[in-house]
Amino acid sequence: MRRLAWIMMAAGLPATGYAQDAVIRIEAKRSEAAAAQAAANWDERFDDVVTFDLPRGWTAIGLGPFSPEEAEKRLQDMKSAQQIPQDSFVAIPGDDVILTPFAADAREALSEGELAPAAKDTATPVELPTGSYIRLQSLQSEAEARDALEEWRKTFPAAGLWALGNGWYSVALGPMTPEAAQGWLRAFKASGDVPGDAFASEAVEMGDILIEGQDPQLGLGEAVALPPLDQVQRILKWAGRYDGDIDGKTGPMTRKAIATAVSDLRVSPDAGATIAELMRQRDAWRDEMGLSTLRDEATGLSLSAPMEKLSFDRAERALSIYKPRNGSGAALILFSQPGGQQELQDLVGLVTALGWVPRPERMVERGHILLRGANDDHISHAEGWVRDGRAEGFVLIWPGSDAQNQARIAAEITDSLTRYAPGANEARITDPATALAP
Repeated sequence: MRRLAWIMMAAGLPATGYAQDAVIRIEAKRSEAAAAQAAANWDERFDDVVTFDLPRGWTAIGLGPFSPEEAEKRLQDMKSAQQIPQDSFVAIPGDDVILTPFAADAREALSEGELAPAAKDTATPVELPTGSYIRLQSLQSEAEARDALEEWRKTFPAAGLWALGNGWYSVALGPMTPEAAQGWLRAFKASGDVPGDAFASEAVEMGDILIEGQDPQLGLGEAVALPPLDQVQRILKWAGRYDGDIDGKTGPMTRKAIATAVSDLRVSPDAGATIAELMRQRDAWRDEMGLSTLRDEATGLSLSAPMEKLSFDRAERALSIYKPRNGSGAALILFSQPGGQQELQDLVGLVTALGWVPRPERMVERGHILLRGANDDHISHAEGWVRDGRAEGFVLIWPGSDAQNQARIAAEITDSLTRYAPGANEARITDPATALAP
């Protein structure tokens, strides 16, 4: 770099910094000759190529100088036009860093061999840091940076703190491969876990470490095709990350749920790989919970239920009631009868009157009802629909100490409940208007 600066000055060009202090960082090179050649290559396409020193003997090649706002706008325009690498970023070199413009005289010196590679150094080579980091936040006060690190470690326990060498400090996550850094940076931005101005940085740009982080174990993994969107929504609902309709349509709720799942699981920045992992977890959970298909003769309903925890008690009128097995604390009530919205309204009154859903939160809409409630002992979920001229649904009662499994089982029942035959209880119903009465 010093020899390149000397060539600039010999050509009558200033080797001093500009008043504006932002550049677009394109790449970095270890050797002086490689940096000069890279700068010459970029100079064939742009007329504002600059170079500047990085820590540990590296040289950065970039475009500038600009105001930070101008640099950010031009960066996005050039990335969109695929004129520069997608991992290029806006850098603030610091007041003590000299930006050296590349010029035709330097190209001539390069072609004449004045910047030939240096002779092989027989001394013990310096071990340089490798990998890439996600820069989460930069601050000018070390005390503020240390406080910020504590806060960031609530989301990223592996984060560390670096002194950048220009009066700034950075909370960063790494090391990882450059490809993983870019992939996870996009994923964390989509989930909202990192700010929009977070960026990936090479290890040689990180300065000195103040508080060492840990290996975040963030790899790329293999890309996996997403299943149909309705299946994705069902998986996300089971995982407690999606509370919308199972409609197979993309929308902000579905996109946010996918992004959150990617960030929370951290198996891969690829959405398909994340959903595949959730599917594996659900299959293992189904085995653990003893879920099996229940075909209830009284109501004619079929569903997936934890039958190891339930025992059939009785059928009365439009109801089929399953009590706890072996003190499990679980209970299930199925209901089915001819009717429509009025019968669903009757169910709301029945469920409330019998205390099956304590202190319920209600969602009542045309063709659908949902009640959720809890007390010190139990969590309850009641849901019903009008389908093909029938009012049908279920009430799930579950131990209050096991909220996660309760939510998952309710999602499984909601997803699987269907009619397989006429209900045997219909023969005993003489007055449909009172069929749900206790």
